[in-house]
Amino acid sequence: MPSVAVFGAGDLGGSIAHALTERARVASVLLVDEPRQVAAGKALDILQGSALSHSPVRLDSASDVLACTAADVIVFADPAGESEGSVDRVRAAAEQLARTSPGAALVFAGAGHTSLMEICARDLGVDRARLIGTAASALTGVARALTGAELGGSGVDVQITVTGRPPSFVLAWSSATVGGSLVSDRLPAHRLRAIAQAVNRLWPPGPRATAAATARVIEGLLFGSRQLQSALTVVDGELGLRHTAILLPLELGGGRILGHRIPSLTPQERLGAY
Repeated sequence: MPSVAVFGAGDLGGSIAHALTERARVASVLLVDEPRQVAAGKALDILQGSALSHSPVRLDSASDVLACTAADVIVFADPAGESEGSVDRVRAAAEQLARTSPGAALVFAGAGHTSLMEICARDLGVDRARLIGTAASALTGVARALTGAELGGSGVDVQITVTGRPPSFVLAWSSATVGGSLVSDRLPAHRLRAIAQAVNRLWPPGPRATAAATARVIEGLLFGSRQLQSALTVVDGELGLRHTAILLPLELGGGRILGHRIPSLTPQERLGAY
């Protein structure tokens, strides 16, 4: 069974550790932050504050970033005490672990981590297939839910691609479907615009929504997935962009991104997305 290390024991890091432990598809989760008491206290809180004391997943803590090197997946979250929008400690950890963990997938879960993914690809030469961002992944579920509600149901049957670079996203209405029919045939243009605006206003998603999306992406990386999963990937040449992180549907497996799908967009949608 694989292991996951989460760098950062703030609200987001704790939520990710909780989600992974609760879903019980990995062997161990290591929560890393400095000082160690912060990570240890958060791990203890996770275990005592829920039914996770009976989970088969081992939840440990550490203060040294190099403790992450043994993990199959390394997640960058929010170090405790770091001010909102500050990524200095995450950047230092990412640069160090990109060199010392050449086989691990590097998952950037923070809403402000987009540029760090691009730095890893452009300046550090990290294989783009190892780099993935998950904060934006939660927006696809939001778009499906809002569309389903607008249609008087749930988002279960809604298929829609959300794409773009944070903090600006485009919903690909031209190819979105519900129950086999085009959403654009069921809803007027002004309602589609309203849904798209609502999705963009919900950026960034909260820690729990991001954690749930991150856990699904991690499981896709480790075990593969029958369906494509939306997450940030660094494109280089595709879409006329260089070293740019874009939200795209991804094929995951073997600890890496196996491929991505460029969504079918109208010229207007493409202009707004890229």
